[in-house]
Amino acid sequence: MKKKSLSRILALGLTAVMTAGMLAGCGGGNKLGGNSKGLEVDPAEVAMPLAEKATIKGLTQFPAGTESDPNNRTIFKRLEEQTNVHVEWRAIQKDQWGDTIQLEMSNAKTLPDFVFDAGFGEVDLLKYSKQGVIIPLEDYIDKYMPNLKKVFEQVPEYEAMCRDSEGHIWGLPWIEQLGYHNTAIQLLGNMPFINTAWLDFLGLEMPTTVDEFEAVLIAFRDNAAALKAQFNIDGDIIPMSCIVNDGGQDPFILINGFGEGYGDPDAWKHLAVTDEGKVVSVATSEGFKKGTAWLHKLYEEKLIDVEAFTQDWSTYVAKGKSGRYGVCFTWDVGNVAPSLEGWAPLPMLKADTVNLTPATASYTSGFQRGRCVVTSVAENPALVCAWLDQMYAPLQSPQNNWGTYGEDDGFDIFTMGTNAKGEPMLQHAPLGDKSPVEVREAESVNGPLAILDSYYGEYVTLPDDAAYRLDWIKEIYTPVCTAKYCLPSFFMTQEDSVTDSNLGADIGKCVNEFKARAVLEGFSDADWDQFQADLQSYKLDEYVALYQKYFDAYLEAQK
Repeated sequence: MKKKSLSRILALGLTAVMTAGMLAGCGGGNKLGGNSKGLEVDPAEVAMPLAEKATIKGLTQFPAGTESDPNNRTIFKRLEEQTNVHVEWRAIQKDQWGDTIQLEMSNAKTLPDFVFDAGFGEVDLLKYSKQGVIIPLEDYIDKYMPNLKKVFEQVPEYEAMCRDSEGHIWGLPWIEQLGYHNTAIQLLGNMPFINTAWLDFLGLEMPTTVDEFEAVLIAFRDNAAALKAQFNIDGDIIPMSCIVNDGGQDPFILINGFGEGYGDPDAWKHLAVTDEGKVVSVATSEGFKKGTAWLHKLYEEKLIDVEAFTQDWSTYVAKGKSGRYGVCFTWDVGNVAPSLEGWAPLPMLKADTVNLTPATASYTSGFQRGRCVVTSVAENPALVCAWLDQMYAPLQSPQNNWGTYGEDDGFDIFTMGTNAKGEPMLQHAPLGDKSPVEVREAESVNGPLAILDSYYGEYVTLPDDAAYRLDWIKEIYTPVCTAKYCLPSFFMTQEDSVTDSNLGADIGKCVNEFKARAVLEGFSDADWDQFQADLQSYKLDEYVALYQKYFDAYLEAQK
């Protein structure tokens, strides 16, 4: 009973969507005219490898400048040998995908059996399900997809997040689990980093409070000439740089210690959940007001980069690589600073409290519910699903996600080694002067996959950049992230998704405009009151109530 209840926790209602055309993929004809064998196929007939060669048709995307024919990629070559299934691919360049995929999904004459690297959100899935373009997959998963079924058994939250309010699964997920709950690698995206080489040179300690932090920035500012000479820096010293309202580079992670300690954990929704299960708008909190005023004080004192409101990523990185920053914000400081050496994550600062609010959906790590769909023109969806299930094999998923081994081009993400039990294990290979992104794009195929936290050390090693980031999180941030709840990823109904999108766009714009203006210019109590009135005019209460409805259902399902 709990599983059925859990399947409804992330959405409420959708009865109008359930048409005969949508359900046609479970057998017989369908809206687009295909003749599906549906669930009548004996699982033994589609067990891999097939006794006789079979062909299915797929659509996917590829990064510009990389191999455009999927069948020329080593991963798909091996899969064909292992499964005896040939895929007739059509591939679209990644930067053209968004403009063309909707047209592709509306053309029954060219629609393939499946869309491999779809990247569909819940609005897309519900739209295509209502139109009868895609088929529900829960019964196929149960009968023909043992690898994915095992993933769902190990971490039931993922199955719940895949299901709509009627219990249907319209898309196959992408899952990349690195850590779990308050040790997850996605716990915070805009990690703050401080230049420890500068701290050591100036004889300063790692700051732990907002006052100590401000004093350190002042020391960086006032000793700019000495820092430039000591570290041979070309350009002005910048005590703290950031990109306001740019997610991973946003400085508002620093305000978590003010007031109630909510901070601003979601740069798009600006929502959090209290330990009592109450969804709140952080932008109405006293801590948000006090923290924003403090950031303005830092800006007035010339401690924050004057380009923090306008610079793009390339400018931000170029200045950082020149060694000019004392503090910066990013996923990994190696992306911004000249090197990892001489830098360390900044701990959460104490103001009224010490706290880290988890980023939305971070407790279940990386997840996308619509990475792959099976269309209603598929003549044998059982075979398609059985082949797609190979993507969820524990040794296959890491290759699809990052790259493979045994390439003939001179570099690889992995070598094939063994674990402590002598069983096969993918081991990350040294890349030399090759960029990890370059190698991954050249080798990986993405699509549906699952990498669980339990796989590391058994099926695959941790990437070096993930390993040290996880260490940072466990040592510095997990101890102060004690939140009982994290706002989950909800599968809303189509109607509620539209409401969420419309309200969220206005509210998000309102909050972000206030953040930028308030840090730059400051604000009065009258300005704050007007900001609150503006939020209410954009129906903030309705927006919060929408998320509260889904979160209440989430809690109820776990009783």
